[in-house]
Amino acid sequence: MLYDIKDKKLASKGKSRIEWAAKDMPVLAGLSKEFSKKKPFRGIRIGACLHVTTETANLMLALKAGGATLRLCASNPLSTQDDVAAALALEYGIETFAIKGEDNKTYFKHLNSVLDLKPHLTMDDGADLVSEIHKNRTDLLKSIVGGTEETTTGVIRLKAMAKEGALRFPILAVNEAQTKHLFDNRYGTGQSTIDGIIRATNKLIAGTTFVVAGYGWCGKGLAKRAEGLGARVIVTEINPIRAIEAMMDGFRVMPMKEAAKRADIICTLTGNRDVLDTPHFEAMKEGCIIANSGHFDVEINLKSLKTLAKHTASPRPLVDEYTFANKKRIYVLGEGRLVNLATAEGHPASVMDMSFANQALGATFILDNKGELENKVYVIPEAVDRQIAEKKLKALDVKIDTLTPAQAKYLESWEEGTS
Repeated sequence: MLYDIKDKKLASKGKSRIEWAAKDMPVLAGLSKEFSKKKPFRGIRIGACLHVTTETANLMLALKAGGATLRLCASNPLSTQDDVAAALALEYGIETFAIKGEDNKTYFKHLNSVLDLKPHLTMDDGADLVSEIHKNRTDLLKSIVGGTEETTTGVIRLKAMAKEGALRFPILAVNEAQTKHLFDNRYGTGQSTIDGIIRATNKLIAGTTFVVAGYGWCGKGLAKRAEGLGARVIVTEINPIRAIEAMMDGFRVMPMKEAAKRADIICTLTGNRDVLDTPHFEAMKEGCIIANSGHFDVEINLKSLKTLAKHTASPRPLVDEYTFANKKRIYVLGEGRLVNLATAEGHPASVMDMSFANQALGATFILDNKGELENKVYVIPEAVDRQIAEKKLKALDVKIDTLTPAQAKYLESWEEGTS
């Protein structure tokens, strides 16, 4: 039994929290029961690089129930919940390599500890595991059937690999499922990002000017939550369609250099680099708080900020204060890493229930179609998406209408129109 965790004594606490999260994950619990009977992963080795949280723990337990041999590492140096990592290793016998705050050397050591399992399937959140295989562990390619990818940033990377012909095995983009991005990205990221900002700063959101960089599903969720707490929300965008959508949703839209002058709080959620850069730092007013809820720590150009600052301090945990020559101070949360996991607990279990059901069923889809998929990025089949939604509604005791035979026929016919 191999693992690398912070503290064995945290295992009992982690187990209690994993069980608490399970109460809000009925779809995954149902799949776990099915998996325990059918054993779809018997003889299959799965290497997972995901945020090590209570919700991820329940996904790992479902895969284990299905017969999988597992290894798990963190997909971000600050996203690990150390008690959960301890519980997975010591209470549930799942080999886990994750320590909150690990440095880059340890992070990549943990990635390679997972890859030493020689997985048949990969489960990624950000595509670091797949990237490491293609760059430094190509010897593993012959045994890999395929993989799944959890987040927008990872899908962007993997599509770029596929476009260049560099991707060497098929990937299922879990993030593209409607039961993932419409709920996890919008409601999960929206709530957990606000949670992270408040926990880090203890600031009142009401009355602030809150800038949301990027109006994808994550940005939409955050803008709505900030507005609901009484903030004046400004959106910045590069996509004209999303900019119009933000405007029609009631938000002001302007370039970041203009928004930065007004902002009390700025949060980036774009999946791109240098969204906040030198001109924006120079434009910001005294006391501006900046955070990132995109996957990688590239959205805020911290190297530039450090160059501009004459002094740095840490007035609160995971809050870095940068003081300029003119005494202006700017505050960065969570080292510029995804704030909802760096300073809070990530998404609520109820939305991760659907996301991780997609991961679990995505893995079975890859295995069921072994040898038939090309080396490209695939979308979760619509039938699987609908199945997960139906299971979630049933778990919530919500009933919906069904088509009558006449209605079903009408939708498939071109002959009927105005009567």
